[in-house]
Amino acid sequence: CPFCWGNEKFTPSEIVAYRPQNTQRDTPGWWVRTIPNKYPALRVEGEVIKSAESIYDKITGIGAHEVIIETPYHDKDICQLELNNVIDIFRMYKERIEDLKRDIRFEFILIFKNCGRNAGATLSHPHSQLIALPMIPIIIKQELDGARKYYEYKERCIYCDIINEEIKTNLRVVTENEDFMAICPYASRFPFEVWVLPKRHDPMYEDIQYNELKNLASIMKIINKKLNSALENPPYNYLLHTSPLKHNNLHYYHWHIEIIPKLSGIGGFEWGTGFYINPVEPEEATKFLREL
Repeated sequence: CPFCWGNEKFTPSEIVAYRPQNTQRDTPGWWVRTIPNKYPALRVEGEVIKSAESIYDKITGIGAHEVIIETPYHDKDICQLELNNVIDIFRMYKERIEDLKRDIRFEFILIFKNCGRNAGATLSHPHSQLIALPMIPIIIKQELDGARKYYEYKERCIYCDIINEEIKTNLRVVTENEDFMAICPYASRFPFEVWVLPKRHDPMYEDIQYNELKNLASIMKIINKKLNSALENPPYNYLLHTSPLKHNNLHYYHWHIEIIPKLSGIGGFEWGTGFYINPVEPEEATKFLREL
């Protein structure tokens, strides 16, 4: 496995790694390591050039595509890692966003994890990916538009209202701590879909405080363990939704993590309508997960 200790020569040279001071780069000893993706979706060299082709618009494929190797251990999921290791995974996310947002070519950064072949993983060694894009994805635009319209109507953040509503009803809260809440969202798209929301309002993940990273790591470990126990180690994706890089005043938005176990495929109805058929009510999923 190219991601295991001792095989660093089989990967591109590391961008950054958490390792003891007396170890050299691209050698064993690290505990979280970020490298360029060997087969990038976008390339960092070049200019962002927008152009037209007849009635169509196009843009050069400029961006960054990085792999965050979460641990030197080949077969340990988040729930099996020490808390400090998981803290450093999420600290790496923060610091990579802070670094890449200085590049004015980039508009948005998505951090995501594919775990299991059915979730899109090509290597089984635990890792996340980061892609910096020269545009804002349509899904994020739709989220932003919905949050903005809600704020214009009610003068409140919709995500903060969701947190307050879930605290009040206590129907869909899987677990929570001082800084974060994990819920099966109302009208979940997928069985056992879980969102992790910060209780402190902030549109940008990179603003997370270092003392909050511990509670984020803790709740992610708990949810990972519950889902693995409930669903027998399912393939899953998680997605970090955060504010676009050049929009520092999106007071109506609220960063969050969406965790999606891959229990069934998306068919023609879902593709054709944007509606989702979910056979497991979020309240039932919550009840089941709470008991584990």
